[in-house]
Amino acid sequence: MGLQLYNSLTRRTEEFVPLHEKQVGIYVCGPTVYGHAHLGHAKSYVSFDVLVRYLRYLHRDWNITYVQNITDVGHLLGETNEGEDRMLVAARREHKHPMAVAEYYTRSYFEDMDKLNVSRPDISPRASGHIVEQIELVKTLLEKGFAYEANGSVYFDVAKFPDYGKLSGRNTEEMIAGTRVEVSPDKRNPVDFAIWKKAEPNHIMQWPSPWGMGFPGWHLECSVMSTKYLGQPFDIHGGGLDNKFPHHECEIAQSETARGVQFARYWVHNNMVTVDGQKMSKSLGNFITLKQVFTDSPEPRHDKLSRKYDPLAVRQLTLNSHYRSPIDFSDAALSAAQSGYDKIVGTVIEVRQRWNSTPAGEVDPKIAAELDQLKQKFEQAMNDDLNTAVALSVMFEIVRLANGLLARNDVTKETLNEVDMAFRRLGGDVLGIVKETYATSQMTAAEYQRLSNVVNRLVEERQKARQQKNFAAADAIRNAISAEIVLEDTPEGTKWRWK
Repeated sequence: MGLQLYNSLTRRTEEFVPLHEKQVGIYVCGPTVYGHAHLGHAKSYVSFDVLVRYLRYLHRDWNITYVQNITDVGHLLGETNEGEDRMLVAARREHKHPMAVAEYYTRSYFEDMDKLNVSRPDISPRASGHIVEQIELVKTLLEKGFAYEANGSVYFDVAKFPDYGKLSGRNTEEMIAGTRVEVSPDKRNPVDFAIWKKAEPNHIMQWPSPWGMGFPGWHLECSVMSTKYLGQPFDIHGGGLDNKFPHHECEIAQSETARGVQFARYWVHNNMVTVDGQKMSKSLGNFITLKQVFTDSPEPRHDKLSRKYDPLAVRQLTLNSHYRSPIDFSDAALSAAQSGYDKIVGTVIEVRQRWNSTPAGEVDPKIAAELDQLKQKFEQAMNDDLNTAVALSVMFEIVRLANGLLARNDVTKETLNEVDMAFRRLGGDVLGIVKETYATSQMTAAEYQRLSNVVNRLVEERQKARQQKNFAAADAIRNAISAEIVLEDTPEGTKWRWK
């Protein structure tokens, strides 16, 4: 059985078969860069990172192109995307030009994704860099009669596309009945959506067009950037469940009417996050950025957290839920994920250390057979619509197997290598929670113990300095070892671990 994916378009699980042999095109809606990445971004982009990683693991000879955009214009506030541009709100808040805001938060986003071990997309196009192509698509829709111009803005005529709603399952009557905001008088129909917006004179981000100065609609941007780099149709379109309507529905409508062919073949949506059982919201005080969670971030921790956590522990918590299921981030859940992550990493390091001082010999056939069975179980779980929770449980089975080996005196270098390769391929290449190298894994057991003793003494000295309120000395010790050691001040005392 190959990879089975739940296709939101057909509402069933289907075997993934690329349109073109050994070539896969994947487009995922990227962030609107008007603030730091948050826990919701972790859920979404770790989920799609695992999809891309697993396809590359299964098919090393395939050409897989992963495109994830950066939205730096046109994403308006409000459920109908009729409010103010989010970039302008951020620019006013920070007293910066919108492009300066976009640059700052784009760098911040990739910094956080790198810490989560999310692979960089092959292409990261910006909406503001594709204005010409977006204007051309608007022209095409007007020429074909699927759009109309009104007072400098251009709207898509939903009535001209009978399939509108096929992704979300909504019909236009329900959409009209559910409209809770004042509808622009320029629209022929309340559900029509803007593909080009007229800019007011004081609107900073605007471009010349045949309809006057303006800027593109958010939905239009993704249609252009996906098809420019992947063609149409392409294989997989991904994004958050909250983007299914109206964003993805509108993408389908304008793309399929413009080109007369299917837009994307498989639609994959990840579910949302809650914090302590509530929807994440600034008004509730539970809106948590990744910089408020990560141990190596200078940003103060969020009040809802008792401590900060390793970025890969956050990744592990994300993987412990199915991508189509909601996930609740809480201090207790993060703490449990950290403990589990530490257990895996500790075993990986011990296996690699033991390998350094272990004699060569034959691979233990029983261990090889067990590892092969675990590998099959792992792939079976991943083929089942990316069931990462079961795949993660396999990692703990490998940990138990490895710990049993480490307790034996007759283990060979080759057997340990087989175990390490399972960690690297399954836990590293696919799940992304096992690193290729750890500084301490290159040491012998004696060297490791001596270094641990030194660290323990430094931690004790730092604790004494803190008790004496000599915080300068305490900070100096932390800074001196921060390149390799993570210190965590808990109610039970200071704990430490290797990075």
